[in-house]
Amino acid sequence: MGWGMPLIGSLFWIFIIVGVVLLVRWLTDPSDTDSKNHGRESALEILNKRYARGEIDRETYERIKQDLEL
Repeated sequence: MGWGMPLIGSLFWIFIIVGVVLLVRWLTDPSDTDSKNHGRESALEILNKRYARGEIDRETYERIKQDLEL
């Protein structure tokens, strides 16, 4: 067997330790503050943009905004 068994054993433990560290970092990632949206815009942001572009009038904007805030 020679050097093979100690090398394989060492690699095994290195992979286990790296895997645990990556798992902990993934579970506690503070940069993922918007995990529910995954980078998507909120409904209110879309509504604001539609109003700013003139796609909807003020009455429609106010009505939808009230519905979203409920």
